[in-house]
Amino acid sequence: MTYPELQARYEALIGTPNRVDTERYNGIYERWVNPVLTRGHIPPFWIYDPDPRSNPFMMQRLGVNAVFNSGALLLDGKFTLVARVEGSDRKSFFAVAQSVSGVDGFRFWDEPVLLPDTCPQETNVYDMRLTRHEDGWIYGVFCSESKDTSVGDLSAATAAAGIVRTRDLKTWERLPNLVTLRSPQQRNVVLHPEFVDGKYAFYTRPMDDFIETGSGGGIGFGLCADITHAVIDEEKMTSLRKYHTVTEAKNGAGTVPIKTDRGWIHIAHGVRNTAAGLRYVIYAFATALNDPSRVIAEPGGFLIGPLGDERVGDVSNVVFSNGAIAAPDGRVYIYYASSDTRLHVATTDLERLQDYVFNTPSDPGRSADCARQRAAFIRRNLDYLRRT
Repeated sequence: MTYPELQARYEALIGTPNRVDTERYNGIYERWVNPVLTRGHIPPFWIYDPDPRSNPFMMQRLGVNAVFNSGALLLDGKFTLVARVEGSDRKSFFAVAQSVSGVDGFRFWDEPVLLPDTCPQETNVYDMRLTRHEDGWIYGVFCSESKDTSVGDLSAATAAAGIVRTRDLKTWERLPNLVTLRSPQQRNVVLHPEFVDGKYAFYTRPMDDFIETGSGGGIGFGLCADITHAVIDEEKMTSLRKYHTVTEAKNGAGTVPIKTDRGWIHIAHGVRNTAAGLRYVIYAFATALNDPSRVIAEPGGFLIGPLGDERVGDVSNVVFSNGAIAAPDGRVYIYYASSDTRLHVATTDLERLQDYVFNTPSDPGRSADCARQRAAFIRRNLDYLRRT
């Protein structure tokens, strides 16, 4: 294949219109048929040397394996994603893609994000959450992964929450990593968009080691006075891990919380163990406007689970979100990755999202209680149908 043919194939993909998946209706949101970002959305000049003299067989020189977990915000009127791009070498980096519609036509900027290289021990970075904070900065909080040198296992790693800030997603300032005095490691950390009691507020995920949460009981909440040297002493638990639920194995903050007149809506991820391995789903809950650490609504079950082709990929049976956009017109765009391979979008609006979060029954916790809950629900529905 020639380079012009590669470019034409890329442009055809970028120009493919998306459409709502009408087969997967649930009334809460619309899933869209086509992923919004895949490795096919990577510009050919990121992968191929177009010069036939130095690349006579037009082969890939720097391959890309996957494009997935993405932070999201509106920037200059465009839907803007800072996606995790994983090269064939397993290293991830960040890249900015923009779209006018928010559901298709995403195009990457010419070059990936080049963060200040201030952590020599850092080997990998990924899963940036983007917070437009009331202090005027856009903050990116991401996982900073380093080799665990205390053991001989080559797969052993340590995780910390890296922090950067920017005004335009082009010039970045690297701040020191978040320090949590009572948690050895941190992943899936989200910065709250407003000050709380005059301080910066973080949703954390206390962890005993890189993979296992261990004694970590769920999503934490902590305050720090100075984000340029962010230190959190106490982490108050918010959305808790619970036995035999979607959060049994672990859970973590996902998107920046969405402010509504009834509370802060959080879109998070929950993990449970199955015979086939870990299963990741996306769930939602709400916290109080005057106390973002206090849960006031928690619908039972999951909001988004992997379906069909979404269940297949590098890490199968996974959906994960670290970016959502609440647009000025009331529409909400939830960007979620499937199986650590590609990025999708589901769309709803604030009215429906609030109705789901505040009016969906909570999980009663036991099979007997769940059966009684559903039986009462069915009886009420049948009574209504007989009367209409």
